[in-house]
Amino acid sequence: MAQPISVTVVGGGLAGLTAAIACAERGAVVTVHEAHSALGGRAKSSPAPYVANDGTHAFYQGEPWRWLVARDLTGTVERLGIRQLAGVRMRHRGQLRRLPPRALTAMVCFGRRRQAPVDRSFREWASVEFGDQAFAAAAGLLGPALYDADPGRLSAAFAFERLLRVTTPSYPPATRYPPGGWGAVVSQMAAHARGLGVVVETNSRITALPEDGPVIVATSLPAARNLLDDNSLQWESGNAALLDIGVHQHRSDPFAVFDLDEGGFVERFTSQDPSLAPALHSLIQGEIPIRPDETKASGIARLEALFDVSFPDWRGRVTWRRQQNAQHRTGALDLPGTTWRDRPKISRGDHRYLIGDMVAAPGLLAEVSINSALIASAAATHPRPDRSTSHRTT
Repeated sequence: MAQPISVTVVGGGLAGLTAAIACAERGAVVTVHEAHSALGGRAKSSPAPYVANDGTHAFYQGEPWRWLVARDLTGTVERLGIRQLAGVRMRHRGQLRRLPPRALTAMVCFGRRRQAPVDRSFREWASVEFGDQAFAAAAGLLGPALYDADPGRLSAAFAFERLLRVTTPSYPPATRYPPGGWGAVVSQMAAHARGLGVVVETNSRITALPEDGPVIVATSLPAARNLLDDNSLQWESGNAALLDIGVHQHRSDPFAVFDLDEGGFVERFTSQDPSLAPALHSLIQGEIPIRPDETKASGIARLEALFDVSFPDWRGRVTWRRQQNAQHRTGALDLPGTTWRDRPKISRGDHRYLIGDMVAAPGLLAEVSINSALIASAAATHPRPDRSTSHRTT
C-alpha cells in the first residue's frame, strides 16, 4: 500500500485551514504551522465582550461559501431582513438619504448586461457608459468594498463585476454573517481539521521551507517572497483605516451607512447578531480607504466624521474602541490590462504552492483564499507530476 502524501501548510488563516482540510480529506498527512499564538490571520475576531472582525467582513453566496456550509463550518448563518434593509442609509452630497441616487440605481439595475472591458479604467469606461454622476456614486460605494480610495483607476472589468456583486438585487441579500464573527468560523475550521488528523502547531514560525513533500504557503505576499525567495511576488492591494466601537444601544441608530461622498462605510453588526456585544449594547464597525499620501490619523478623522453623521451622539455612548490600519492585506486589485489570471501563480514549481487572497484564483476577497486553497490542495495531493494549476476555475 502506498504511503500517504505528507503536506506542510505554512499559515493558519482562512486559506491555510481550507487547504489543510481539503488535503486531509484527500488522505494526506497534514501539518499546519502558524507563526502567531492564534489561528485566523485576517479572519480573526476580537475577544468578547465586543467581537469585532478585522474589517467589515461578510461572506457572499457562491462555491466557496457552499464548501464551508457542506462541512457545517459556519453555524446557523445570519442574513439581512426587512429591519436591516430599512435601516440602510446613503450619504450623498452631505446628506443622509434612504435611497441611492437615481443614476447609481440605473447603473446597477439596468446596466447588468454591459460587458466592462479589461483594458480600460473603470473611471474612463463608466463615465462614458453611465455618466459622471453614476460613476462618482459607484466609486464611493466601491471604495470600502475594495479598501481602495480610487476605484476609478482599476480595471473596468474588475471594478464593475465587484459593483454588481455587492449590489445584487435579491431578497434576502447575498451577504452571509456567521454567528459569533469570523473568529467562530476559524475555530470550527480548526476543530474540523484536527478531527481529520491535521496537526496544528501555533507559535511555529517557519523561516525555511521543508525539502520533502508538497508545501502550501498561505501567508502574506511579503512573507511568501522571503519563504519562496521570489521577488516577483508583488500585486496591487488596498489601504484603509478601520474604526470599531462599542456603544450603548439606541433604537434610532441606522443599520449601515454607505458614504458615497467619501467612500466610507459603517455597519452595526449587532443588528443581525446581538451576540457580538453585551446586552443593550451595539458593535459598530467602520472603514474608509486612505488616500495616497494621507496619514492613518487623517483617515480615522474622516471616518469619525462619518460616525458623526451616522450616529450623532456616539461619542458620549462609547464603551469600547479599537482602530487599525489595513494596508496591503485587503485582497488583490486588478489594474487596467490585468485580470486574476495575471496575479502570482498558485503553483510555484517543485511542489510548492502559494495561496491567499492575492493570487491567481477567481472570486471576491475571501473567495480567492478559499478557491486558491482548493486548487492547491488538489494539485498537492495528486499523484501526477507537479503542474501549474493557477488558471483553473472552480
